[in-house]
Amino acid sequence: MAQLANIGELLSMLDSPTLGVRDDVTTIFKDSLNSERGPMLVNTLVDYYLETNSQPVLHILTTLQEPHDKHLLDKINEYVGKAATRLSILLLLGHVVRLQPSWKHKLSQAPLLPSLLKCLKMDTDVVVLTTGVLVLITMLPMIPQSGKQHLLDFFDIFGRLSSWCLKKPGHVTEVYLVHLHASVYALFHRLYGMYPCNFVSFLRSHYSMKENVETFEEVVKPMMEHVRIHPELVTGSKDHELDPRRWKTLETHDVVIECAKISLDPTEASYEDGYSVSHQLSACFPHRSADVTASPYVDTQNSYGAATSTPSSTSRLMLFNPAGQLPQSLSSPSTRLLPEPLQVWCHSVCLPLLCLLMNLGHWSRFSM
Repeated sequence: MAQLANIGELLSMLDSPTLGVRDDVTTIFKDSLNSERGPMLVNTLVDYYLETNSQPVLHILTTLQEPHDKHLLDKINEYVGKAATRLSILLLLGHVVRLQPSWKHKLSQAPLLPSLLKCLKMDTDVVVLTTGVLVLITMLPMIPQSGKQHLLDFFDIFGRLSSWCLKKPGHVTEVYLVHLHASVYALFHRLYGMYPCNFVSFLRSHYSMKENVETFEEVVKPMMEHVRIHPELVTGSKDHELDPRRWKTLETHDVVIECAKISLDPTEASYEDGYSVSHQLSACFPHRSADVTASPYVDTQNSYGAATSTPSSTSRLMLFNPAGQLPQSLSSPSTRLLPEPLQVWCHSVCLPLLCLLMNLGHWSRFSM
C-alpha cells in the first residue's frame, strides 16, 4: 500500500479533468488491488463512490476480481441494511451485476441476497423497491439454482408489490407507481419463465384468498394475458424445475432466452435471428386510471400488445427505443416540467436500472 499512502489525494485525482492523470491513478489503484488481499481498499472505494458518485471509482468497483468480490459484496450488504444508503448501494449493485462478473455464481451464497430479499419484503420506499426488484430480475438468470432456497421469498415479493400497484399506499407519486408496475411486470415474466410450475402453484394459492382477488383481477390477470402456456406446465413438475441438473448446461443468456420464448410481448419475445432482451421494455398495464397527459412516460402511440387482446383504459410505458437510448418523450422539454427530484430519479435511477434488463441479453450474447 505504499503507493496509496495518501489515498485521499489519489481519490480526488481520479476525477481529474486530465485524462492522463485519471488513467495513471486508476492504474495505481488496480495494481494495489492486485497486490493487496484485504478489504480496506475496496471499502474505501465504496465509501468514496457513495459520497461522490465518481465514475472512475465505479469503473474500478465494477471490474473487481477475486478475492475482492467478497469484500465488495460484504460492503454492499452492510449498506443495504442502512436506510440512508440503501438506494445508492442498490444502484451500485445494479451496475455490478449488469456486467455479469466472472464470480456472479457467488451471488446466491453471499449474505447480500437474503438482505436484498428482506429489503424487498419490508421496505416502504417505492423508489428503493423499484430499484431492488430490477436488480433482482437481472440477478435471477445468473443464479437459477438459488430458487430452491429462496423461491418463496421471490413469490412473496411479487405478491406484496403486486398489491402495491393496486392499493397505492401512502402518498406515492403516480409516475413512481408506473415504474414499480413495470418492474413487477418484468418480475412476473422472469418467475413464470424460470419456475412456471412453482409460480403457478403460488398464484393459485395466493390469489384464491378473498383479500387478494381484486389484485389478481386488476394487476396479475392482465399480465397472464401476455404469456404463452409454458411447456414445463405440461412436461415438467415443481421438483424438476428446481433440480440443479436442469440448469447445469445453461448459461445466463440461455435462461433469459427461455424466459423470452413464453412471452407474447413483441419486445420481450424471441426473434428469428436470435434474442434481444427488452430493447424497449414496453409494458401494458390494463385497468390503470392515470391520465395519460399527466406524465411524459406514457406513449399512447406505442404498438405494445398489438398482436394480443388489450383491455381498455390501457397505459403504456415506453422508456427505450430499439437502440436503448432515451426516446423523444423522455428527452423532450416536457420532461423538464417535472420536479427536479423526480427528473433526477427518472434519469439516474429508473432508466439505468431498466436498462439492466436490456443489456443483460445483449452483453450475454456478444461479450462473453
